[in-house]
This record gives sequence, C-alpha cells and structure tokens, in this order.
Amino acid sequence: MAEPFKHFLDARLVRAMGAHLGRASPAFARERFEALALDGLDALELKARCHHLCGALEHTLPRDFSTAAALMEAALATPNGEADSALGARDDGLAGWAVWPLTEYVARHGHGDVPRALEALHAMTQRFSAEWAIRPFLLRHPDVAWPTLARWAQDPSPHVRRLVSEGSRPRLPWGMVLGPLVADPAPTLPLLRALQDDASEYVRRSVANHLNDIAKDHPMLVVAWVREHLPGASAERRALLRHASRTLIKRGDAAMLTAWGLGEAFAGHARFTLAPQRLAVGDSLQLDLQLDSSAAAPQRLVIDYAVHHVKAGGHSTPKVFKGWAIELAPGESRRLARRHSMKAVTTRRYHPGLHRVDIRINGRPVAEAAFELQAP
Repeated sequence: MAEPFKHFLDARLVRAMGAHLGRASPAFARERFEALALDGLDALELKARCHHLCGALEHTLPRDFSTAAALMEAALATPNGEADSALGARDDGLAGWAVWPLTEYVARHGHGDVPRALEALHAMTQRFSAEWAIRPFLLRHPDVAWPTLARWAQDPSPHVRRLVSEGSRPRLPWGMVLGPLVADPAPTLPLLRALQDDASEYVRRSVANHLNDIAKDHPMLVVAWVREHLPGASAERRALLRHASRTLIKRGDAAMLTAWGLGEAFAGHARFTLAPQRLAVGDSLQLDLQLDSSAAAPQRLVIDYAVHHVKAGGHSTPKVFKGWAIELAPGESRRLARRHSMKAVTTRRYHPGLHRVDIRINGRPVAEAAFELQAP
C-alpha cells in the first residue's frame, strides 16, 4: 500500500526546512522553528500538518512580509523540471512538500503587498504547486491577480502556466471553492483559450480538468466550447477536449454526446453478465458484455458502466466507470470483458447488499446485472 501523503510532512522534512531557512538567513531561529513544528506534528493529518508548519513559520520568520518572502525564496531549490516528481527537500534547497507551508504563509500574510506576494508564489510554484495559495488573491484582489495570471499564461515555465489554469479552477480539490467563478466562469475563459494548445501536456491536462469543473455547473458552455474547438483539432487538442467532456459523457448528456458524434442509440442487442454473483470486499468482479449489431452502418460507441453502491442506510447511488470506446461494424458481434476491483479505497466505503451494475452505451442504459456483496 502506498505511504499516506501526510508522512511526507514529517520530522525529517521539518529539519530540512530549518536547515535551508537557516542557510538563507543566519538570523533565522532554526531551533525554535523545529521545536514548534515538531510539537504535536505526528498526531495531525495532511492539511493540518501544513497549517501547523505554517504556524511555526509565523513565529519565526521576520515580521516584514517582503523580508520574510525574500528569506523563503532564498531557501528554495533550483526550479523543478516538468517531469520532476521529487516530493521532499533537496540538497540544494526546498522543493516538493516542504514548499507547501511556505505558500500557505504567503496566502495568509501577503495581502498587504499583493504584487510581492504573487512574485513569491511565482517562484514557489516552480518547486511545488501554489494552486491553493493563489485562490485567496483571486477573491480578495481580482484587479491585481487576474492581469497577473494573463501575463503568466505566456511564462516560460510550464509550472507557472499550469498555475494559471489550476489555481483558477472553480472547484479545485483540496482548495477553497471560488464561488464567483462557479456562478460565472467568464474570467477564466480567455486564459483557457490561450493555454489549451500549450506545448506542455502537464499544462493541457490542467486546462481539461478546469473545463470539466465548469461543465458541472455550466454544461452548455463546455458543450459550446467543444463544438467550437473540436473541428480540425490536433490529436493533442482532441485528447484535451475528450478529457474535459468526461463528466458530461458519463452523465449521458445528449448535447455533449452529439458534439462527439455519439448521439445515436445503439442498434442491436446487448447481453451482460457478472461473475461471481457473490463476493467480498477485496475481490474482483468479472464483467462480460456481448454486443450484436443490427445496424446497416458502422456504429461509434462509448460504453461505460455504473456500479450502484449500497449505502449505510440501504439506498444505493451510482458511480460511473469508463469502459470501452469502439466502432462496431455492420452486423458485427463483439465480446468485451473487464475486471472490476472491489478493493477498499480511502474515498469509498463498501456496505453489504445487492449491487446493481448497468451498461450505458452512448449515455443510454442498455443492460443490467447484479451481484451480492457480502459482509466481512
């Protein structure tokens, strides 16, 4: 099992932070910072650890924000490469998770000098994403923050360009919801337009996730975006638009399916079976689908499946999973198979009972089967 992220914000990281901040400024109270940071750290979860370390910085960094920002910048490592997945501090300075508390400090204390705060986030996001820290500035200082993002959309660093999209997502995971953008995402659209053909897949992936966020509240806006930008699109842009469409496609949104040429109902017969019909948490479920086309022309089909998970109260809610994207020839029969794990995950609790699974082709349910999930 993968190590929980919270363990990256541990005693070793605290000491690395103290060492690099002390290197940047001999006047930094390194011993006091480490004592404050380590006190009670092990009992905390991930986000609380970040806030706790930020609290230790608040007691030890210079009171003047610009001076504190300069000290933190001097403690940073060289900028990450785009594919750099280092999670901790490095020999040459702070990078990875060690930078998260620094960005939190800027988010809390940089509002008296917004240009200086954004300059610090520009540096920090090249070592660890500042996507959560920039959000308070978008809400409280839009007249400064939005023009800054417009400039950053042309920045040489892909980390900075990604921040333009990721930091302004209306519903960013782990981040505060940007209510004004949930209501009206118009301020972000010129930025997404500028970045959707970015040379970096890292940046384009963020744009796709941002558009997918918007689709949850303004589906027709994203449908219109796909209709405008799909014709003549490069393979990279098509991949971005497909990823941006995923929530609406899973919902079976008729307008989005039509935009992708998937608006037609399946013509033919579908036979769907599950095995075993009784299983326990941790087991795997075998899905078998037989499709027999009755159409006289080829059919483009997006096939997903929904598992109706039983909840503690006895009711069930569907979770849609991606299945297959195929083209079925006239009169063709094809068997599709997949294994679906019922292994416990941190984001979902399983409860015993009868679970239905339905097959959805181009957004429409066409077949159903069920299995019994047994109590441990």
